[in-house]
Amino acid sequence: MMLRLASYNVHKCLGLDRRRLPRRVLSVINAVGADILALQEVDHRLAPRPAALPHRLIERETDYTVPPFALDGPSLGWHGQTILVRREIEVTALRRIALPGLEPRGAVLLEAETTAGAIRVVGVHLGLIRRYRTMQIAAIRAAIGRRTAMPTAILGDYNDWSVRGSGEALAPEFRLHAPGASFPAARPIAPLDRIALGPGLHLVDAGVHASAPARIASDHLPIWADLRIDPPPTGSAPG
Repeated sequence: MMLRLASYNVHKCLGLDRRRLPRRVLSVINAVGADILALQEVDHRLAPRPAALPHRLIERETDYTVPPFALDGPSLGWHGQTILVRREIEVTALRRIALPGLEPRGAVLLEAETTAGAIRVVGVHLGLIRRYRTMQIAAIRAAIGRRTAMPTAILGDYNDWSVRGSGEALAPEFRLHAPGASFPAARPIAPLDRIALGPGLHLVDAGVHASAPARIASDHLPIWADLRIDPPPTGSAPG
């Protein structure tokens, strides 16, 4: 059985037509059809960082739940990020990962039991400067290394225009995939949005969701990846 992951930088729900329409963003999210979806820029930038994508609207108009990544306050996520999960999926752990850099950055980590198997998903929005992206990836890998071994995907806005796309910082444990050009949405030329897969995860198919609504709803297009998860070794104890 396959599992679909996706990532979408929603640009605070501000479309290329300069209209801020959360419902339009949610229509794109529903069309992608992911089981687990990493989102970036879900909150406004300035304190108290209110949600640009309202929690109640997600609950009312999608089949997703919003794990409690947000600290006390009006935000939907943490450092502008969250992970949406289909209602039938059991979330077993959540973590916030502080990242180094010139500006405040963080990653969000979720572990879940799905019908395809157990998986760890890390949502990222990396920095604009290569040196800090490398440091941020190192911090994420260190946080993962302190946890029980589990098939892990690191996906989101890598903010890397290079062909390698930070792959050298993830190797050899992770294989970085770019499903296609996702930025800017109207005429995409850069694969800024990527997914890295660790041991136990196999890429079956991947792509960029480039529907007409998606080309105007944000400055990024969503990416998606269909994965197969290796079964746990026979006789292994649950993690």
